[in-house]
Amino acid sequence: MKKEEIHLWDWQRILIGNTPWEFMAEVFLRTLIVYVLLLVVLRLLGKRMSAQLTISEMSVMITLGAIISVPMQLPDRGILPAVVVLFCTLLFQRGLNWLAFKYQKVEHITQGDMSILIADGCLQLNKLEKEAASREQVFAALRSKNVQHLGQVKRLYIEASGLFSLYKYDVPKPGLSVLPQQDRELLDNQPRSSDYFSCMNCGNTEQNNTKPHYTCQNCGANHWTPALNLIPANHNAYTLKEAVE
Repeated sequence: MKKEEIHLWDWQRILIGNTPWEFMAEVFLRTLIVYVLLLVVLRLLGKRMSAQLTISEMSVMITLGAIISVPMQLPDRGILPAVVVLFCTLLFQRGLNWLAFKYQKVEHITQGDMSILIADGCLQLNKLEKEAASREQVFAALRSKNVQHLGQVKRLYIEASGLFSLYKYDVPKPGLSVLPQQDRELLDNQPRSSDYFSCMNCGNTEQNNTKPHYTCQNCGANHWTPALNLIPANHNAYTLKEAVE
């Protein structure tokens, strides 16, 4: 469009561009057709597309968004090419799922694999770095599952889909608090151990009569804090649930 063709109060150009008003009815019809086709394709792709998405599924969703936008809005573009691309996407995704089902290596390459972020109450810092997950993200996930400290956690997995899976100890041991450092009032009222100290970097917990002054054998840091003590079953004065409420 040339500069002299642009006028500030040209409402027809602002609202519908250079197309006639009649094209709005065609846009409605195109959108209806593509919408129905998209519902059919998503239904055929399976239930996973409406749940937590994997990397390949997210790629498909982005592709579908790019496919459907053009034929709905451009008057010089037909719908049929988009229909072909939609069903090609369906074929590719179904084929990839079949290969992932048949060959585990394909599944690991395309979908990723789970990682252990916490083992025996201790953060696996190398895994956190690999998965680009921060300590606060992990602690937030634990708090959402009513976990107060790492001594309650036997394993925390991050699944290929990005979801967290938690396995707790039947009998928790002392561990590093996962409560927010900003909430000093709640932190200061937690039952602390007098002879167990936790590394503030990785959560490694060791028994010692006094606060350690050596580096942590697990991560090399030298920042220790009294571990949260075992919480009796009838102790409910400072549970995370009450703190949230």
